[in-house]
Amino acid sequence: MNEIIIYSIVGVLSLMIGLLIGKLIFGQSKNYKEAAQKDASEIITLAKKDADLILQKTKIEADTYKKEKSLELKDQMIQQKAEIEKERQQKVLSLEQQEMRYKQKENSLNQQMQTLTKKEAETETVRENLNKQLEIVNTKKGELDKAYDTHIKKLEEVAKLTAEEAKAELVEALKDQAKNDAMSFVKEMMEEAKMKASKEAKKIILQTIQRTAAEQTIENTVSVFNLDSDDQKGQIIGREGRNIRALESVTGVEFIVDDTPETIIISGYDPVRREIARLSLQRLVADGRIHPARIEEVVAKTKKQMEEHIVEIGERTVIEMGITGLHPELIRMVGRMRFRSSYGQNLLMHSRETANLCATMAAEMGLNPKVAKRAGLLHDIGKVPDEESELSHALLGAKLCEKYGEHPAIVNAVGAHHDEIEMTYVISPIVQACDAISGARPGARREILESYLKRIKEMEAVALANDGVEKAYAIQAGRELRVIVEAEKVSDKAAEDLSFKIAQKIQDEMQYPGHVKVTVIREKRAISFAK
Repeated sequence: MNEIIIYSIVGVLSLMIGLLIGKLIFGQSKNYKEAAQKDASEIITLAKKDADLILQKTKIEADTYKKEKSLELKDQMIQQKAEIEKERQQKVLSLEQQEMRYKQKENSLNQQMQTLTKKEAETETVRENLNKQLEIVNTKKGELDKAYDTHIKKLEEVAKLTAEEAKAELVEALKDQAKNDAMSFVKEMMEEAKMKASKEAKKIILQTIQRTAAEQTIENTVSVFNLDSDDQKGQIIGREGRNIRALESVTGVEFIVDDTPETIIISGYDPVRREIARLSLQRLVADGRIHPARIEEVVAKTKKQMEEHIVEIGERTVIEMGITGLHPELIRMVGRMRFRSSYGQNLLMHSRETANLCATMAAEMGLNPKVAKRAGLLHDIGKVPDEESELSHALLGAKLCEKYGEHPAIVNAVGAHHDEIEMTYVISPIVQACDAISGARPGARREILESYLKRIKEMEAVALANDGVEKAYAIQAGRELRVIVEAEKVSDKAAEDLSFKIAQKIQDEMQYPGHVKVTVIREKRAISFAK
């Protein structure tokens, strides 16, 4: 406030001095000089009066400001005091509540202590009663042991057998009975489970098969090239066989030109190479210019177009199947399936059919049909690798799916569809079942004679490995196994058990389409001659 007063006075004085100087400077004559001095005196007098008024006003404002600040400080002190008092009261109330809770807990603990003391007294009484009863029981037990020993001695005298011998005979009898009962119980439980599950399973499988129609039954890989005339064979062979040697070197397959009219056989393990060779030969024959340089040019162009065609087949397949997000390398492998067959069944058609079956079956069971369809399409992806591998096609397919970021459920389904790894997801058995349905339906595949004979012999060997089996015959193309046993060694009950045992072993150790019926025949013949 003192600074404000000083600044006000200095300002007024500066104004007065300025006016005075102005009057003195701008006076034009001596006549005006006296008038100016007179005016300056009047101005100074007025300025002093104004300064006094300003000082009084400033002093009043300073006193008012001081009083206001003093009142504000008092209000703040009163509010802080009220808040402190309120906090103190709350703490006092909280302490009182805690003290009340502690008292309640103390009363509760006292009551529990009294209850425990009462129960301890009751327990002591019960313990004394039990000790008395235990003494009585021990006495009775001694009497029973003596009576039991006497009874055993009398039984041994009557039966002329010791207790150990009788026990051994009883144990053997019980073992046989328990074994028969256990086998019967197992069969009954399995039959009951089959009766309950078979109906629903058949319903789902039949609905799945009925709703999935195969576009064609069988498709063989083309390995024969037809000519318009036999005159073209010489042009294809070339001078001293140079053309056919060039074809074989650049395509990696073998061209067999024999006496078969208007036919050239293309032989090669890789179906893609065989298709490249067929298309290249077709273009060369159509063009008419067949020589080593032209052969290399046409084969190189055909290989490039073949890769594009394979990718196009894969992309078209996944679009038609409604599968998205598949890695480009897996799409290319799907396209390669078009040129691979398994037992005469085209691999791509088999995979598409399996995928549709999986989707339908998963939908019937309340599972995700998209995941099941994806797994069904990729289940045989290990059959078309770019490089040879020592792994089986199921394990190799699982490895490829895992490498290209497929879901763990799909990886497990691909790897487990031939029981080579453990099934850990629900869709794995669905893929396995649909793979078997697609491959085992009538006309789907043509089995190689050697593998068929090997399966038949293995099936008969499983039966002949059992004691008491005289002969075993696999009939109806391996769909039924007739087992003839020796009547002296195998009883009727044992024949039933043997049939069950052989069926289980075939199911666990062999792979076969459909079902195998095991029939055990026990026959007793008595022959006499009248002379």
